[in-house]
Amino acid sequence: MDNNSNLTNSAPGGLPRTEIAQLGEFGLIKRLTKDLKYSNRSTCKGVGDDAAVMSFGNKQVLMTSDMLLEGVHFNLEYVPLKHLGYKAAVVNFSDIYAMNATPTQLTVSLGISRRFSVEQIEELYSGIRLACERYGVDLVGGDTCASMTGLTISITCIGQADKNQIVYRNGAHENDLICVSGNLGSAYLGLQLLERERQVMNVNPNAVPQFEGKEYLLERQLKPEARKDIIQALAKAGIKPTAMMDISDGLSSELMHICEQSGVGCAIYEDKIPIDYQAAVLAEEMNLNIVTCALSGGEDYELLFTCNLSDYEKLIPLDDVYLIGHITKPEYGKVLVGRNGEELQLRAQGWQAFGNES
Repeated sequence: MDNNSNLTNSAPGGLPRTEIAQLGEFGLIKRLTKDLKYSNRSTCKGVGDDAAVMSFGNKQVLMTSDMLLEGVHFNLEYVPLKHLGYKAAVVNFSDIYAMNATPTQLTVSLGISRRFSVEQIEELYSGIRLACERYGVDLVGGDTCASMTGLTISITCIGQADKNQIVYRNGAHENDLICVSGNLGSAYLGLQLLERERQVMNVNPNAVPQFEGKEYLLERQLKPEARKDIIQALAKAGIKPTAMMDISDGLSSELMHICEQSGVGCAIYEDKIPIDYQAAVLAEEMNLNIVTCALSGGEDYELLFTCNLSDYEKLIPLDDVYLIGHITKPEYGKVLVGRNGEELQLRAQGWQAFGNES
């Protein structure tokens, strides 16, 4: 008994054991990379942003990677393979756009279990290829291998930008404006809708899914788009953000990353957060707080960015861009100002990759 107990409380090789959930995704990354040193002059930016940045001649080259696991990131009971392929590519494009750069090449690696046919993998690839065609990205390679645990998708995306145009997370300053594109919470509500109808059909296979009037929410979850149009609009207006991220883990989480890396605080206003009508209706129907969904839902892949106060007049005419707050001194904290003027400290409650199973 004692020997077994010791084995379960230690890692292989007799090392002390720390549960990954104690650190979380970003804590684990920080611990694994804290002593990294770069020996190549071409490495400009490594771990800690939406993409790594390397310098090769006149252009800066960016690289990002993302992994999707069946049963963790997607459920094939309701996610069509073509949609999954499209989404897997687009979320990587979004990381490159979030650096104010342009995606150019993509590689795809797959772990495939024996339950998948050639035709099914072709369907997955048709979605990836469609995304590449629409965004002008070349699919240039990858790898495939056998898997014992379903389907795994690993994508690496390469992009490029002029050196002086790249935007990092750490450039926000006091009095900068905080903006978001699109609307928030819709993708999360789309997921809740799919899960609800899946549970109903598991009990009654003859039931008809209740999706009428909620098609936009399904599209936001199953087939998101990267905001290339917003990057182009900002450039045309002569606005270069001071800091930027895409919203994959929720507005609160991403804004806290910008504040922490920039050494600042923030204030955002509840009544300024853009929310779609379908999302608000479904949230009420499911007894969910729509503001919490918008703050913490994630997978919207909208752009969160800060810009100089002097750009205010340039921002106003832009379509689908919303001013939601401003950057403050760090001692002010990270605050959500409610509709009645009450102030609440923001908390990161979005997706936790290594959270407890409960």
